[in-house]
Amino acid sequence: MDGGGEAATPTTHPAVQPLSFLLGTWKGQGEGGFPTITPFQYFEEVTFSHHPSKPVVAYSQKTWKLKDSGEAQPMHGESGYWRPKPDGTIEVVIAQSTGLVEVQKGTFDAKEKIVALRSELIGNATKVKEISRRFKVVNDELTYVVEMATTATSLQSHLKASLKKL
Repeated sequence: MDGGGEAATPTTHPAVQPLSFLLGTWKGQGEGGFPTITPFQYFEEVTFSHHPSKPVVAYSQKTWKLKDSGEAQPMHGESGYWRPKPDGTIEVVIAQSTGLVEVQKGTFDAKEKIVALRSELIGNATKVKEISRRFKVVNDELTYVVEMATTATSLQSHLKASLKKL
């Protein structure tokens, strides 16, 4: 109750509460690689936002590489929605700036602060066949690993990053 005697407005929808450890904006660095590309490093910002009246989390991710001049050059972006279910499962849709679209399903563990996802459908991709993502928060640090399989490779590490909450 607030000082006026009215009930406080909830800040998180009950369905989203188990994912509240993700909410906010995170920044940090990551690295990528794959057998078919040169390894690279990047800077990243990820935002998990939410409106208390909706049982869904909005997701936005942007990456940059640092040019020799010190200027940041945009690399990649993606956005989507995460829908947690009461049984500990989660449905995620992500649209990437490359035109690729992912529909993923997985699980979350609010106590361990882990989300594990695996692609159910990858749209608009000729070579990518599978994507998995694993997010974990420990001591206010969000880490993730993205694995990918293509028509020429099995599922293997593609991206990993460590981010701090702003």
